[in-house]
Amino acid sequence: MHKMMIPLVRYAQFNGRASRGEFWWFQLFVVIVLIPSNVLGFIAGYTGSSTLALISTGVGALVWLAIIVPMIAVTVRRLHDTDRSGWWYLLMLVPIVGLVVLVFLLLPGTPGNNRFDTAVPHV
Repeated sequence: MHKMMIPLVRYAQFNGRASRGEFWWFQLFVVIVLIPSNVLGFIAGYTGSSTLALISTGVGALVWLAIIVPMIAVTVRRLHDTDRSGWWYLLMLVPIVGLVVLVFLLLPGTPGNNRFDTAVPHV
């Protein structure tokens, strides 16, 4: 559980590097946190409950507001670990082309030091 929380501790830290483990454990954490909101949304859709739909939308929005900054920060740090600028993150906004960034996130980090920081231990 500790590994999932590292990006929350480094909330808005866009400098430095993030290992593949740090990045992917945090992605798993985000999915786990969003599951209850999504389940409420599905239940609201099947039952037609507007109150439940409003609650699930509100909870989901609050969760996203809380984790959007650390999600961007850990992605930028992960790109730094592959010796790429955080500006590559903007490619994720372009349909299909954003898959290039996903490939970068899957690659192992640069061994040793790179232009963004010293090597990070594998988490």
